[in-house]
Amino acid sequence: MLALLIGLNLRPIMAAVGPLLDVLQQDLGLSSTQASLLTTLPVLLMGICALGGPWLQRRIGEVRGIALGMLLIVLAGTVRFVIDTAATLILSAAVAGTGIAMVQALMPAWLKRHHPARAGSLMGLFTTGIMGGAVVAAAGAAPAAEAAGWRLVLGSAMLPALLALVAWLRHAGSQQRHSESPVLPWRRSRAWALMAYFGIGTCAYTLVLAWLPVYYMDLGLSASRGGLLLGAVSAMEVVAGLLVSSLVHRFPDRRPLLSLVLCIILAGLGCLIISPIELMLPAVLLVGLGIGALFPLQLIVTLDHARTPSEAGALLAFVQGGGYTIAALMPLLAGLIRDTTASLEWAWVCLLGGMLLVLLMTWKLKHPAAQQTIEGAAGAVR
Repeated sequence: MLALLIGLNLRPIMAAVGPLLDVLQQDLGLSSTQASLLTTLPVLLMGICALGGPWLQRRIGEVRGIALGMLLIVLAGTVRFVIDTAATLILSAAVAGTGIAMVQALMPAWLKRHHPARAGSLMGLFTTGIMGGAVVAAAGAAPAAEAAGWRLVLGSAMLPALLALVAWLRHAGSQQRHSESPVLPWRRSRAWALMAYFGIGTCAYTLVLAWLPVYYMDLGLSASRGGLLLGAVSAMEVVAGLLVSSLVHRFPDRRPLLSLVLCIILAGLGCLIISPIELMLPAVLLVGLGIGALFPLQLIVTLDHARTPSEAGALLAFVQGGGYTIAALMPLLAGLIRDTTASLEWAWVCLLGGMLLVLLMTWKLKHPAAQQTIEGAAGAVR
């Protein structure tokens, strides 16, 4: 339950922004490019902290590092109660992003160290909590802001984060440090390919998180309905994540399942581009299911290419570090497009092109075990 409680606090401070973006732009004078930084900065910091995860484990330790990350989220939320400038809001996003990134970089190692027999199931609870927190924040932000004001809504994220911090300090256990730091695979071409694969795929998540509500608000929907749409996407992500965990073992070669998931995303993006209002329901369902399945599958494919636990940790840090950095650019690109064209349609077109590229890359990322099986069968035939 502790992992679930921590996970619930890692997305509300980001997911609540999209449904409120119009009023934030009006009250604080944010341009679309500046508004994109509210998502770009946290995701960019996730990448930096993922690369620095081994260093954080060695120098700060998991328990202390996660506590510090949660404290930064609390501080960022507290500042948002009294925000009166765009610069302050963007700074709070950077502070919160640093906290989120530290927790995400260190939690897997803490679970593996303290609960080795249940690390997989607890990691599932942690990621489910992350997606669940996004559902609640996205769906409730606009109605709550209408009743109490956007500052109170954005600031209130500090309350559950504070409770989670207190629970963590009481129950997380004693401080432990890593004496060794795995070496990141800078010289492996396959690691760079996996990084690009993860980064371009994750662009779908960052663009939807930052701009889906605004896209529909530009088309005439209310902020409340825009937030509900993002909440529905996040709910579908939870469903897809659970489906992947139950089905992935049936696909030793991940490519067919990945191809199906990418085709689902492409179909959803097609609905968003061609007829976003008339095809709104299938767009939300397809995009949510596709993104929710793609994220864990990409991490599984990364782990498939590691032979030892130490190599897995280094490869995962490298892939997520660079991948999140790539994905952070997508909301920024969308903000520039909206400032230039007054529309987000071309942002979805760019994303569709990226997903087509990922689909092509999928067939070059064969599961190593599946490759050995195929080669062995071919040798037997010969």
